[in-house]
Amino acid sequence: MSLKTVPLNDGEGLEPTGMTPSPSELQRTRASQRKLVWWAFKKHRLALVSAWLLAAMLIVIALCEFVAPFGDRHRDSEYTTAPPQVLKLWDTDGPDGFRFGLHVDGYTSTQDPRSLRITYEPNPEDRVDVGLFVKGEEYELFGLIPMDRHLIGPKDSGDPMYLFGTTTDGQDLLSQLVYATRVSASVGIIGVMLAFLLGIVLGAVSGYFGGWIDNVVQRIIELIMAVPSIPLWLGLAAALPAQMGPVARYFIITTILALVAWTGLAREVRGRFLALRSEEFVTSARLDGSSHARVMFRHMLPSFSSHIIAALSLSIPGMILAETALSWLGMGLRPPAVSWGVQLQDASKWSVLSGAPWLLIPGACVVLVVLAFNFVGDGLRDAADPYKH
Repeated sequence: MSLKTVPLNDGEGLEPTGMTPSPSELQRTRASQRKLVWWAFKKHRLALVSAWLLAAMLIVIALCEFVAPFGDRHRDSEYTTAPPQVLKLWDTDGPDGFRFGLHVDGYTSTQDPRSLRITYEPNPEDRVDVGLFVKGEEYELFGLIPMDRHLIGPKDSGDPMYLFGTTTDGQDLLSQLVYATRVSASVGIIGVMLAFLLGIVLGAVSGYFGGWIDNVVQRIIELIMAVPSIPLWLGLAAALPAQMGPVARYFIITTILALVAWTGLAREVRGRFLALRSEEFVTSARLDGSSHARVMFRHMLPSFSSHIIAALSLSIPGMILAETALSWLGMGLRPPAVSWGVQLQDASKWSVLSGAPWLLIPGACVVLVVLAFNFVGDGLRDAADPYKH
């Protein structure tokens, strides 16, 4: 094939005849690593949808008090295990004929004289008007700004509006689910951050220095990994005093989960550092007078940061499931703290669940969030693969 000079953007270079790169190819060759990863990630449709779902979850976590129709301590003893209500935009069955506007049907309750069980039926004649940005219970947004506006709620604060039904205590399940999302997701995210800090630091030190330091770190990792996770979680959680407050228990449970979850990442980081410490750029950094810490965390660690980000997103679901399991077993967070595991305690009783299946909604939320994190992690792992760019 004959060669001829083909002017590119810089006016230089030799290209084979008929092989001039297209503008999209030129843009791709000059794009940064972040852009390449983002372009590859967008092609993973399921991962992109999951990322938007997780972004919405983060907004809910940040604006928890505003999104929830009621406060986390709200109880309505008149409506225990009341079924979910259907949100309607117009009404044709009411006493006033056709009416337009958000509303739900009220409840009509009947009690079985033998079992004393209360059943609820929708009552179209008892219309409960629903509004957006309505006044409700007072709260402090971000713990600083006093507010009483809620995203959605009954226009009359005394009316029953329970879109996801109520719990056995008469609490609004939707509001409890919003508050539980903040607690369970933050336990997963904070716990993973602590675990990654331990895993990256100890794995980097182990792989970089080797020798007796590597042996000590690896023996500690093997000791922790040899103990079954669930009994270890249960034993550590059971050691906590029963009278401990919900905030202190929250931080200790998060720390316990982090202390158990760092071992896998530490081994991965160690393997990467063992492979990289003989590379030329590492030798150059040492000869340039860089300290050990700078060589490890400024030169070596960024070379596989995309892998760490993917591993981070895949580790959060495991941490969320661990907290949910501990709280469901009664060994983790406890009321008045609200988490997905605490909410699922009622759903573990068949006598309750048979009459109130909507109590499983928190379980569906756990499944949805865990799948979303897994899809995002898969998308990031594929997008960060250098052999695919």
